[in-house]
Amino acid sequence: MNNLKKIVFIFLATVSVGALSGCDNLENSVISIQKTLTDERISNDSDTNLPTEFDGKYQEVVLNDNQPVFTKEDLSLQNGVWQTFSDLDNLNRVGVANALIGKESFPTEEREPLTVKPTGWKQKKLPDGQWLYNRSHLVGFQLTGENDNMKNLMTGTRQFNTPHMLNYENQIMDYIRLTGNHVRYRVTPHFIGDELVARGVQMEAASAETDDFAYNVYIFNVQDGYSIDYKTGKVTKV
Repeated sequence: MNNLKKIVFIFLATVSVGALSGCDNLENSVISIQKTLTDERISNDSDTNLPTEFDGKYQEVVLNDNQPVFTKEDLSLQNGVWQTFSDLDNLNRVGVANALIGKESFPTEEREPLTVKPTGWKQKKLPDGQWLYNRSHLVGFQLTGENDNMKNLMTGTRQFNTPHMLNYENQIMDYIRLTGNHVRYRVTPHFIGDELVARGVQMEAASAETDDFAYNVYIFNVQDGYSIDYKTGKVTKV
């Protein structure tokens, strides 16, 4: 993707942060592909090539020169829009989520409140009155209308969810609205050992029709001023 197009989509994503109120729910528009997915949760193995420790500076890390790893089959439009979620593991943790997103998958009904308590949900109120943790969607509601689904929600800090994850979700939404193209999307949560809170997520996206939109990033699940016990979800102020 050339630099001008990158700038355009980053700008659009910035403008649209917080625009969730305009996204509604039409789950019937999403064709669910029934297939068996291998357990693609990623752990602290040497061959994952993922960062394991937040350096205190950069909450986002670009992977593979910002290029996702999708095959030609992954980008196929043959089955229309769809989404799939991994089964919860033996600790009830979420796994990889996949989707092919288009205008026809965007929701058209109002979002309902979330009730799911994902693993490591030890809520805490911040000094500014905001809650520390969000129920973070792997596939954002504004993209497919998927909402109160245990397989699609993980415990994420407020700043992990907004602005960081939301920015990349909104880049997809803005790109689709601008071009009418479809986007192949994958989000992979990163747990270490038997920890209940993910250290972060890998987010991959690519246009299915063209090569003018793509990203591959890792976002650390951290909150400024707090230390997280990823094994339990408990936090302490630092």
